[in-house]
Amino acid sequence: MTSLKTLSSYVLGRWHAPEGDTRTVVDPSTEEPLGELGTAGIDFGAVLDHARTIGGPALRSLGFGGRGKLLADLAGAIHGAREELLDLSMACAGTTRSDAKFDLDGATGTLAAYGQFAAELEGRGAFLPDGEGVQLGRTARFWGQHILVPRRGVAVHINAFNFPAWNMAEKMACSLLAGVPVIEKPGTATAMLAWRVAEVIVDSGVLPEGAFQFLCGSTGDLLDRMGPQDVLAFTGSSATGALLRGNANLVRHNVHVNVEADSLNAAVLAPDVDTDAEIYGQFLANIETDIRQKTGQKCTAVRRILVPEAMLDAVREDLVAGLGRIAIGDPREDGVRMGPLASADALRSVREGIAKLAEESEILTGGVDAIREKGFFVAPTLLLAPGDAEVVHELEVFGPVATLIPYSGDVETAIELVNRGGGGLVASLYSNDRAWTEAAVEGISPWHGRVWIGSDRVAGQALAPGMVLPASQHGGPGRAGGGSELGGLRGLEPYLQRTAVQGFQGLVAASFGA
Repeated sequence: MTSLKTLSSYVLGRWHAPEGDTRTVVDPSTEEPLGELGTAGIDFGAVLDHARTIGGPALRSLGFGGRGKLLADLAGAIHGAREELLDLSMACAGTTRSDAKFDLDGATGTLAAYGQFAAELEGRGAFLPDGEGVQLGRTARFWGQHILVPRRGVAVHINAFNFPAWNMAEKMACSLLAGVPVIEKPGTATAMLAWRVAEVIVDSGVLPEGAFQFLCGSTGDLLDRMGPQDVLAFTGSSATGALLRGNANLVRHNVHVNVEADSLNAAVLAPDVDTDAEIYGQFLANIETDIRQKTGQKCTAVRRILVPEAMLDAVREDLVAGLGRIAIGDPREDGVRMGPLASADALRSVREGIAKLAEESEILTGGVDAIREKGFFVAPTLLLAPGDAEVVHELEVFGPVATLIPYSGDVETAIELVNRGGGGLVASLYSNDRAWTEAAVEGISPWHGRVWIGSDRVAGQALAPGMVLPASQHGGPGRAGGGSELGGLRGLEPYLQRTAVQGFQGLVAASFGA
């Protein structure tokens, strides 16, 4: 048995080892304890003040272009530790090497992308003009211009366990480029990987003092000490998101809260697609990837698969066969393509979820049975449910689980079923019929942050719908949390204040205009 590592927090310019009670993180494949973490003894008020008074001014003094260079250097530093981090991901997060790359390369790729986006802002210092100026009075002498200025607070990022590197990096990229220092809190189950990434960040010396702090454990009374210039960004369950939003201090100070929560993402096969179409193969491949990749622990993974009734038998047969070929086990073993869930809690939740879905659905493959004596393993699970089943449109099972739903084929029915999910991060459409696709996009867009369109023209060329790209919006309304991240420079907006500057055109346009 290996000795437990102490996962310290980085606050106030130094590493702080946990004092008192700690929590243990384990290898999800073997259940062997790996490390201990906790934040007892940390003065959270001092942590916030350190970011506001030291980190914020240091970042803002660099201007947008200078901060972009920091992000590029940060991407390089993390990439330099890539091999070590890949091995650690397999041990502490249960990911296959391929899935570990998905997380780590997503992290460095997003940081690098925002470093490139900053090139558009070269020469911009304290603020960004927001749109064109406008005449406000009887003549053009009285002029208005909107600007975006960095908030004078700190960004607290509470990240999910499923992407310990990527989730932290995508939030950091936007906040740091905006000029707002960060306090990062990882998900507990996979905190060891996030902690090691934090060590790489600190050791690199890239970021100015106070710009980056890291809490490996509870946030204590941190939220109760946040103020009106601060930002809270959270990724996780809708229940936890609601609790955070309802924090009395955050409500009192109108702290900006950005939430990415649950999502019953849907994939829709249109009636014009048959098994000979090129996009049909892409449809099967994307669904199998979403179920297998990260053991289904992706906020963008497909949960509901809408198939025309006439295609149901073919799709069911093909998906069951494909999922049956996935080798499951310890990701460090040769040939394994899907590892365990991240924790015992995750395994319990997934098993309970499958059982709940099965009350109104038929299990086609997989299920709740244990498939290994040790570890948090579950088989890829595909169910079949009628469109009027309620639970399939209400419950997200955060694991390798998806449900087939037959529908008539008409676009109105597809729209109604997709939107019953109550708001999603991404919906994917597979069709070569332009009119059907246009109608579907118009019908489901109000309920989704992103709509992915697959056709024969992009088969084999398009990135899968489960891929979160820095240049595109990530977030969604309703059940998905109502938040918004990434989307190129739009991702900076939660960390910037929009202000209308009004006055003499000669001053306003020259000093604050585009």
